[in-house]
Amino acid sequence: RVFPNVNATRLGGWSHFDCTYSCIYLLDPEDPMFQVIGTLFLKELIKEFGTDHVYSADTFNEMTPLSSDPAYLSRVSSAVFRSMTAADPEALWLMQGWLFQHQPDFWQPVQVRALLHGVPLGRMIVLDLFAESKPVYQWTESFYGQPFIWCMLHNFGGNHGLFGTVEAINHGPFAARRFPNSTMVGTGLVPEGIEQNDMVYELMNELGWRQEPLDLPSWVTRYAERRYGASNAAAGSAWRLLLRSVYNCTGVCVNHNRSPLVRRPSLHMDTELWYNASDVYEAWRLLLSASAELGSSPTFRYDLVDVTRQAAQQLVSDYYLNIRQAFQSHALPELLMAGGVLVYDLLPELDSLLSSHSLFLLGRWLESARSAATSDREATQYELNARNQVTLWGPNGNILDYANKQLGGLVLDYYGVRWSLFVSVLVESLNSGRPFHQDQFNQAVFQVERGFVYNKKRYPAVPAGDTLEISRKLFLKYYP
Repeated sequence: RVFPNVNATRLGGWSHFDCTYSCIYLLDPEDPMFQVIGTLFLKELIKEFGTDHVYSADTFNEMTPLSSDPAYLSRVSSAVFRSMTAADPEALWLMQGWLFQHQPDFWQPVQVRALLHGVPLGRMIVLDLFAESKPVYQWTESFYGQPFIWCMLHNFGGNHGLFGTVEAINHGPFAARRFPNSTMVGTGLVPEGIEQNDMVYELMNELGWRQEPLDLPSWVTRYAERRYGASNAAAGSAWRLLLRSVYNCTGVCVNHNRSPLVRRPSLHMDTELWYNASDVYEAWRLLLSASAELGSSPTFRYDLVDVTRQAAQQLVSDYYLNIRQAFQSHALPELLMAGGVLVYDLLPELDSLLSSHSLFLLGRWLESARSAATSDREATQYELNARNQVTLWGPNGNILDYANKQLGGLVLDYYGVRWSLFVSVLVESLNSGRPFHQDQFNQAVFQVERGFVYNKKRYPAVPAGDTLEISRKLFLKYYP
């Protein structure tokens, strides 16, 4: 409206969202207004917050540039940097290196080099964002001379679920330091969501102060001592089992919790594990045996919930496989048995365990969203967003269950209701002789999912029940 002749282009949609929610406009970096707006924006930012001279900008993160011409890409990064230095002559540009491994077909070495070399060497710092699984420095000759930070991403979406790549983390930063002509200047942590898997973050933070990789089994034994404030042989053994199993994913490991527990049910769900499930069950038994001695420690109680939750998640997969097998064999009694145990006992028991700890409460998640609001209307909107984020992520389940969480209230009223519907539809299919249609089920279950987002039910923000007792009860019923 104000500058009708400016040269702006509309980029494409992002993920599964249409142009209602994405397709942003990009002002041509060579348009004279680019420098005017870029510099004005940064000057306002500095006026508001002061500056440490480091400016984060990600022009093409998960978006395809208009052209793969190296000259164009170089002009873009040069223009971005010029707008920074016009506001602050000491500007350093901090950029995520995610785009290079996310769209490798576009970002070939020549394109990467062009973008990076549009900025004087040393005036850009690249975050090698997913270095524990897909390091970019190795195939870009250390980002063609620009300094980089070796980062552990670890968690996408803030999912609950025990996970780590400890061997890659333990050796990766040191290998990057020794890389020919290495430009590595530090280590970083860049999870999409924290508040899970504390051990992995503790380990990564410690490595920044080390000269060489740690002896992991002895490190994790000391970790348990520090965490609980006392030495306990059973707890140490439990942690060494977790270290070698759930925390030691090797190869290219992307941590989206794929457990059937937190996914929309179907007859084609992934139950594969990268570890030996019995290691988690044994760690669960060992932690419970340490509860008499360590039960008063808040960190111990948290870990007991977390390991019990992981064991329950594994059990859900077993019951799912039983349900699927029974349905495919037309064995109605077995389907009713496995479905009944899952829906009417295991999931409610898991929900009551999670509800016994403040850090696993849906009510706390929703209250923290509401508390950021400045009006009742805003609080309602923030709660809606908080519900949507952990479920549909978008109006139509655009990135369904991407940020799944295992929280007291959510397990019963969202995952549990979904599983109940799934089992009912399978039973009805066997009774009537009509085939199960996934697309019809998806339409029906979407109403359940959407209903949860909009139902306005209040959830307690204070825990209820004894964590140790509930975990022990689950163990006595379900330990395989």
